[in-house]
Amino acid sequence: MSDTPFGFGLPPEEPDNGDEGKKKDQQGGGGQGPFGFGPSGAGGPGADNPLAAMFGSMNPNDLGAAFQQLGQMLSYEGGPVNWDMAKQIARQTVSQGTSDGTKDASIGPAERVAVEEAVRLADLWLDDATSLPSGAASALAWSRAEWVEATLPVWKELVDPVAERVGAAMGDVLPEEMQAMAGPLIGMMRSMGGAMFGTQIGQAVGVLAGEVVGSTDIGLPLGPVGKAALLPLNIESFGKDLSVPQEEVRLYLALREAAHQRLFAHVPWLRSHLFGAVEGYARGIKVDTAKLEDVVGQFDPQNPEELQQALQQGMFQPEDTPEQKAALARLETALALVEGWVDAVVHSAAKPRLSSADALRETLRRRRATGGPAEQTFATLIGLQLRPRRLRDASRLWASLTDAHGVDGRDGLWAHPDMLPTASDLDDPDGFVHREQLDFSEIDKMLGEAASGAAHEKPNLKKDQSTEDGDSKTTDKGDGTE
Repeated sequence: MSDTPFGFGLPPEEPDNGDEGKKKDQQGGGGQGPFGFGPSGAGGPGADNPLAAMFGSMNPNDLGAAFQQLGQMLSYEGGPVNWDMAKQIARQTVSQGTSDGTKDASIGPAERVAVEEAVRLADLWLDDATSLPSGAASALAWSRAEWVEATLPVWKELVDPVAERVGAAMGDVLPEEMQAMAGPLIGMMRSMGGAMFGTQIGQAVGVLAGEVVGSTDIGLPLGPVGKAALLPLNIESFGKDLSVPQEEVRLYLALREAAHQRLFAHVPWLRSHLFGAVEGYARGIKVDTAKLEDVVGQFDPQNPEELQQALQQGMFQPEDTPEQKAALARLETALALVEGWVDAVVHSAAKPRLSSADALRETLRRRRATGGPAEQTFATLIGLQLRPRRLRDASRLWASLTDAHGVDGRDGLWAHPDMLPTASDLDDPDGFVHREQLDFSEIDKMLGEAASGAAHEKPNLKKDQSTEDGDSKTTDKGDGTE
């Protein structure tokens, strides 16, 4: 896991343009700032300068449109991220196609039917591998552009708390009298910041749209609730060099999508747990006061690129506090447990039925290890890099739990976050599986008794004691479960 989340100070990827790229990185301080403040690992033209990404490729005839867009940037008065710009940049990135020359295309009827049948069959197979019921009410086949449209609302929920904290920090560090004097400048900086945030996020989401195969590739539920979604064009690209029939590739990926859907649909606290860890990190962002004062004192409104250059110099830093570390550890561990559970459950369902199950499983693991879409996106937007060792350890732990306590005992751990393995348990999976005080066979029974007891006893209590006593009984049984 990265020690510098949300893109703060991550080492740059090896540049594509040789010595020139290295020279640029050295001049820029060698680190990446948040949401485009510094060199970006997300790829795409102008990734280390959002202004260049918007204007650099235009011919002279387009200058009018370019200046109009610059005016929109400076006049933006919305939230911390200019999401209209993010959407526009993401759609432009998708329309350019991927590096292998593949262009986006509309989904035809045959592809939609193939996806629906694959998800339906995957759900049937998963019934034998997990006690969690189906979480997908429908199956969708998306183009890359449709993936962008469908997932942007969740990106907004994920990114806004961080961008908002950064924006607030920029204003908080200035004395009150200075804020009054620099009011228009602060407003311009925030408009520019919202535009640069939007540009960086749009680039990352647009590049990601060319690689993801479903709505849950990065371990978070990015699509609408209850809708399993696959991207046929990306699935075809993913499987073209694997020497595996396309139908098997599609079915294996449908198993993964359907497994994610089951987990997020029937573990109601999981989504808020993951997003809450991100917000917990955002609360610890601080700003280098001295550098911000320099920017305020020297900024030339006629040269907005100076702001971009100033913000590349490490102005934003995470606080190295126990709370920060705990938030990051909680997020990394939870994501590893989600991916490990999906890996174990899908392998259990696919192994007896697909001859290519082992090969596909290893291919997806290596994709993660070599920096697949999840790693690149998290490194760009929130600085989190899932380590393959953690994923393999989590998968092994879930498989061991299945062998020792059965499917119901394994899946019962998702009933409450305090029941889940911790980061130290991933270091010692066997110790967690065989820990004496964990009586997996009683989990469902105890939870059922707690719910039943609360329902039956509350109506018989005295009016002035009903809430307090009822809560006490429920809490006692909850502690017993834990």
